[in-house]
Amino acid sequence: MAGQFEIAHSKDIVGAGIVAGGPYACAESAAARLFPYWFTGVAQNAVQAAQSCMKTTLGEPDPEKLLARAKELAEDGEIDPLSGLATHNVYLYSGDKDSTVSRPVVEAAKRFYELAGVPQGNLSYIEGDGGHAFITEEGGAACGLSETPFVSDCDYDQARAILGWIYGPLTPANAKPEGEFIVFEQAEFTESGEGLADEGVVYVPPSCRQTPGCRIHVALHGCQQSRARVGGTFIEDTGYAELADTNRLIILFPQIASSAVNPQGCWDWWGYTGLDYLGKDAPQISALWKMVQRLAEPPAQAEAEPGQE
Repeated sequence: MAGQFEIAHSKDIVGAGIVAGGPYACAESAAARLFPYWFTGVAQNAVQAAQSCMKTTLGEPDPEKLLARAKELAEDGEIDPLSGLATHNVYLYSGDKDSTVSRPVVEAAKRFYELAGVPQGNLSYIEGDGGHAFITEEGGAACGLSETPFVSDCDYDQARAILGWIYGPLTPANAKPEGEFIVFEQAEFTESGEGLADEGVVYVPPSCRQTPGCRIHVALHGCQQSRARVGGTFIEDTGYAELADTNRLIILFPQIASSAVNPQGCWDWWGYTGLDYLGKDAPQISALWKMVQRLAEPPAQAEAEPGQE
């Protein structure tokens, strides 16, 4: 989903950090495009997602075909022109013990970005010790595990690695966060049935309240990693906030709800909200962008945080 959001808005977004993820549009099946009916289309996409974008039972993703699909969407105005990717900084990570998303899938994502025009020097591809999890220097489950809360201590500061790669050299982190984790209502930005939870969280450092001009980083939780499932672990224990304080970053932690069509609480990367899920007008991408725009409003316009009165 991080890649989908980045590529949809590549003119305004400057990069992405992708942990155990595949290339853009990986799950979109040929059957769903030929017969664009939600029930059959999402079912076909779900099979492809599981067997080609996580495992590779049905074959590895084809970056050239996926790039052609992205170009088609760009030509139709559904996503920004791919030329915007030429200045992006992209971080990709694959864990040695990740049995959920196989390494060739992440390698296909790297190849997609190369073909799409991201310079080699702007790509960071890391093969680490972890399982299927967000990796920390300290805190979370034992290194190599792929289980709740899907945050693992592998003596590697992945939050710093992602933020540093996207935004450049970072000032050392605070020992503990000094800003506010603000809970806000997500209903302002979404419609019923689009999959978002009732509440999201945004972390605002003290300096960003005092002086405009902070950057906004959107941190998307993984499947089974929402606030409803793991509490504040992904939000508070991954190191983002401590780095945000000293580097003038606002961190947005939007949240997805589990449902009958999305029991694991994943972001929509295979079409469960509708088969038009890849472009700027896709329900979840649109909701995320509205949140970013709300945070970017000048202080006179944004007297309250998103969803607050």
